[in-house]
Amino acid sequence: MTVKSTILFKYGGNAMTDQNLKTQVLRSICSLKDKGYNVLIVHGGGPFIKQTLKEVNIESEFIDGLRKTTPEAMEYVEMTLKGKVNGSLVSIINKMGYKAVGLSGKDGHTVIAKKHLHAHEKNGKVELVDLGQVGDVAKVDSNLINLLLKNDYIPVLTCLAADENGQAYNINGDMFAGHIAGALSVDQYIILTDVDGLLLDKDNPDSMIHELKVSEINRLKEIKCIQGGMIPKIDSCKIALEKGAKLARIINGTVPEQIATLFENKEVGTAISQ
Repeated sequence: MTVKSTILFKYGGNAMTDQNLKTQVLRSICSLKDKGYNVLIVHGGGPFIKQTLKEVNIESEFIDGLRKTTPEAMEYVEMTLKGKVNGSLVSIINKMGYKAVGLSGKDGHTVIAKKHLHAHEKNGKVELVDLGQVGDVAKVDSNLINLLLKNDYIPVLTCLAADENGQAYNINGDMFAGHIAGALSVDQYIILTDVDGLLLDKDNPDSMIHELKVSEINRLKEIKCIQGGMIPKIDSCKIALEKGAKLARIINGTVPEQIATLFENKEVGTAISQ
C-alpha cells in the first residue's frame, strides 16, 4: 500500500476574513485530497477574537504582540475559535463533499499545554510577565489525527489546549501548527499568510528568498529581514523541521491558485529546509 504524503496548512490572515476568498482557499486545499494527498488544517482567529471581545466589552491588553487572556476573555476566545471559526471551516469543507472533523488540542489529549512565561524587556531589564491563559505546546499526541487521516477525514484544528490539570490555554496559532507538523512528520508544512513569502528587503517585491536553510534564520533576524509578524511564522517552521517535518513553506494565502501549483515543480513562496 502506498503511503500518502501529508500536507499541513496553517490558515490565517486575510484569507480567513473574506468569505469568498475563504471558500476558494478551502477548495484549493481540498483539491489536493483529490490528487492523493492527506491534508489537515490548523487555524487561529485573531480578527474574530478581537471582534467578539469588542462586542462583549472586554478590553484586550497586548504585551509584545501577545494578547493577555483573563479567565473571562478565555471563555469568549474558546467560543469564537471552536464554535464560530472552526465550525464555519468544517461546514464549508463538508458542503464541498469532503469529510472535515473540527478539533482543538483538547480533543483526545492531542496537545498538552503549559503556561507561557513571557520575558518582557522594560527599561533595559527583563521581567517575566503573566499573560493569563496564554500557553505553549508541552507535548503532542498525534494518534487521533493519524486515525482521522487514515480514514479519509480532513482534521481542522484550532489552537486551544489544556494542561495536565485541565486548565485551558490559548496558544499562538503558528507555534501550535509548527509542533503538530513536526509531530506528524508531514511532507510539507505550509503557512498561508498575506505576503508572497520572505523578502530580503520588505520594500522590494523582487527580493524574494525562494529557498532558506534553518541555519540562516538567525542571521536574517539580525539584519531585520525577519521581523514583526514574520518572526513567529519562521520560528514555527524551524520547530516543525527540527521535530520531523520534511519541508516548510510560506506562501500567499490570498492567491489561492498558488496552492494548486504547489506540486508542479514551480517556485512558490519561500521554502525552508534543514
